[in-house]
Amino acid sequence: MAESLIDHYAEILFDYHFLKQPLVKADCILVLGSHDPSVADYAAQLYHGGFAPYIIFSGGVVRPVGELRNTRPRSEAEAFFEIAIEQGVPAEAIILENNATNTGENFIFTKKLLAHKGLEFRSFILIQKPYMIRRTYATAMVQFKEYDFVVSAMPDTYQSYLVRCAAEGISKERVISNMTGDLQRLRVYPEKGFLIAMDIPEQVWSAYEHLLEAGFEGRMAT
Repeated sequence: MAESLIDHYAEILFDYHFLKQPLVKADCILVLGSHDPSVADYAAQLYHGGFAPYIIFSGGVVRPVGELRNTRPRSEAEAFFEIAIEQGVPAEAIILENNATNTGENFIFTKKLLAHKGLEFRSFILIQKPYMIRRTYATAMVQFKEYDFVVSAMPDTYQSYLVRCAAEGISKERVISNMTGDLQRLRVYPEKGFLIAMDIPEQVWSAYEHLLEAGFEGRMAT
């Protein structure tokens, strides 16, 4: 498939996944685990912008040297913590959840952590990569429904996001395969009770099928 067609179909998926909601101030910013360090950059920006007085970084997946600006293997939450500290967020404003290995666990373990610490946060800004925003919302509607929340990601277009990812060593192939994997999850996870059903327009599903035919199927749920 021609590169221009790949980009055409991938941009359709990116724009669909990037569900946009207006930002509002909240009790806490909750950043879900990811291989993309820009989520920590964005959380720091929102903190300094006065959108919330606390940040929770949730993610227990240990990323190797080179990912998440790591100089040694460490969990997503630990790497995000270091990024935020470097950007002037005070350590006392950061809470780490170091066990979650998937989106559902980000919410489940965060709720347990809040209960353990006696924290009564009621509203959240949920932060993820642009192309995981819709799934984050759909999952939170099941796993985090007792809280008020909005979902958000650093503003990006498909092309500008690829440029930022390339600068972090994240390949275009990885991004597109992740996007097809996320769309598949939006289709199959509601019946498992993991997230609410989301309408997937025919144009989006067609773009997904074209990308699968082109070989972008590296992150399918089993």
